[in-house]
Amino acid sequence: MKISKQIKRNNLLDQGVHLLMTHGYHAVGINEVAKAAQVSKGSFYSYFDSKEAFAVETISHYIEPFIQLLKQHIERSPEDTLAALKNYYTELIIAIAKNGYKGGCLLGNMMGEVGDTSELCNQALKSAVERYRLLQYKALLQAQTQGTVRQDRSAEMMANLLVNNWQGALLRMKIEQSVQPLEEFCETLLGDYFIVKET
Repeated sequence: MKISKQIKRNNLLDQGVHLLMTHGYHAVGINEVAKAAQVSKGSFYSYFDSKEAFAVETISHYIEPFIQLLKQHIERSPEDTLAALKNYYTELIIAIAKNGYKGGCLLGNMMGEVGDTSELCNQALKSAVERYRLLQYKALLQAQTQGTVRQDRSAEMMANLLVNNWQGALLRMKIEQSVQPLEEFCETLLGDYFIVKET
């Protein structure tokens, strides 16, 4: 049975996510990616023009499942989008613990490694972060209209806090080998700072 080009391309991107998460951009070569995906080096170049172009596509490939998962949570709880955000992050924390605290976030890793040296990767990272942030911004904006999230802070600022603090919590998780920083992130922002306090 002939494997379609799209399946082969997705397999290369899947391997790219794993290798870049595990070893970093500079330590991973095209040979390693091709070998992991069980294709020839020549086949790699039929899908991607360069290692940098491959990394750009890998960034987009990586963030898509997170965006789709968050959308699913929001669609399941349209009447309580604050709860949807909490459930989404709780699911991520459980998955990270099961994975043994490995990897962290490809976006955060790549930001630190090539975010200021590769213009193409920089733009891809900005685009991925903005798509992710915008979805959370819209959820928080909706939660404000639902009366569950405070209105004396902008949804824009709170969405930025979510994205920025999650990245920091992931870095601490990696060195501490514990989900405690992630749980504190959830409890502090989504369970306290963002919510409407009873007077």
